[in-house]
Amino acid sequence: MDPIYRIEHDGHPRHVLRRDGTWYFLEGDPFGRHTAGARVEGPEPRVLSPVVPSKIVAVGLNYKDHAAEMNKPLPDEPLIFLKPSTAVIGTGASIVIPADAGRVDYEAEVGVVIGRTARNVPAARAHEYVLGLTCVNDVTDRDLQRRDVQYTRAKGFDTFAPVGPCIAACDLDRSIAVESRINGERRQHSSTRELIFPIRRLVEFVTAVMTLLPGDIISTGTPPGVGPIVPGDRVVITVEGVGELVNDVVAASEAAP
Repeated sequence: MDPIYRIEHDGHPRHVLRRDGTWYFLEGDPFGRHTAGARVEGPEPRVLSPVVPSKIVAVGLNYKDHAAEMNKPLPDEPLIFLKPSTAVIGTGASIVIPADAGRVDYEAEVGVVIGRTARNVPAARAHEYVLGLTCVNDVTDRDLQRRDVQYTRAKGFDTFAPVGPCIAACDLDRSIAVESRINGERRQHSSTRELIFPIRRLVEFVTAVMTLLPGDIISTGTPPGVGPIVPGDRVVITVEGVGELVNDVVAASEAAP
């Protein structure tokens, strides 16, 4: 599968394919049968988030070392929470720190993009419902997370869900590397072999709770090494086979209206 991107073209979002460094319009259904159409002419396009999910189902404490880092016991079953679609931004967009925010952290994660409506999917068939992988940064106001009973406010601010740059084909049964770099310095580096609950189990668990729609994302948890970001930082999240999700951090006073 050619990587699937979403770009701004003539003022409108369009799904495109990237092949040998060249952009092609995607003809057909990005979640179903599609082909490469005409070449995209003109200057390098602005890349948007590859999907606009109805929801991101994020998984907390899914790496053993990260649970220890947060001084929390290992969960007996996946700990899930939702991030709203309004938090989603693409690569190149800015993470905006709210004016009254406490400590805000980056969290590099492997995102699993759902390709077809999924309900009560057994783990053995999870691959039939997954379109591919993407990078996710589960940006979190750590002070609010500690204060609140649940995670919605801490993780739901606008711009707190960078996703991208594309959707790439995946093998759910192999190890997939994930890392974060802040201003060029590597802070996180691990792989999905370290997950407490592997991707297939997550698809099974989540779809037993709620229906996932095409374009929805399961964000599989973050490895150890999380830390704060401040205005002026550049965050780069890398997932093996997907590419780099790059976002600069700005204060609310600096953000475009």
